[in-house]
Amino acid sequence: MLRYIYADELHQYPELAKAMFQDRADQFKTRLGWEVSVDENGEERDQYDALNPLYVIWEEADGSHGGSMRFLPTTGPVMVNEIFGHLTGGSPISSPLIWECTRFCLARGAGSHVAAALMLGGGEIMTAFGIRHFAGVFDARMVRIYKAIGSSPEILGSEGTGRDRISVGLWEFSQEARDKVAARAGVSQELSRLWFNRAFGSARDNRFAMTG
Repeated sequence: MLRYIYADELHQYPELAKAMFQDRADQFKTRLGWEVSVDENGEERDQYDALNPLYVIWEEADGSHGGSMRFLPTTGPVMVNEIFGHLTGGSPISSPLIWECTRFCLARGAGSHVAAALMLGGGEIMTAFGIRHFAGVFDARMVRIYKAIGSSPEILGSEGTGRDRISVGLWEFSQEARDKVAARAGVSQELSRLWFNRAFGSARDNRFAMTG
């Protein structure tokens, strides 16, 4: 199932949170060789995890972490501006209608449906919070994954070649894309909305200001 958890709520799900950060270390440090910080507990975190982001987490039937993503509004500090701003010509991406999506992580052995389910969760956030685009940084391997899921970004800028190519992109989420992603995830849109409503209810607990 999909869970929507703010950073200051992660203590309510200690094992799930621990597994998420450890799987991030495994993916980004061990498998991809990125220069990321891993603590003594084998968990990967960066400065953006300290800004109370919203996480979308796929929780497996046994309670384990299957995959996750992290979301922050671009009206505050975000990776696409502070670290990869040169890929967009130095023009910051800053709008209450655009959020950043980062740390797309899949646990080892996660089924192909997990990536699609995470994207479906992103679509729920976009619809409920009135967001028009997600911005994100991704490497070359993700191009194939996004295409297979049915939700490819508009590329704003890239650097590097081959497997080392890094890009900044913008995602929309049309109804057609939603249908494709839901089918790929094997999750009905009704069930997806139910999971979202369980987390936020009718009040739509959006802690990030939608102004500025």
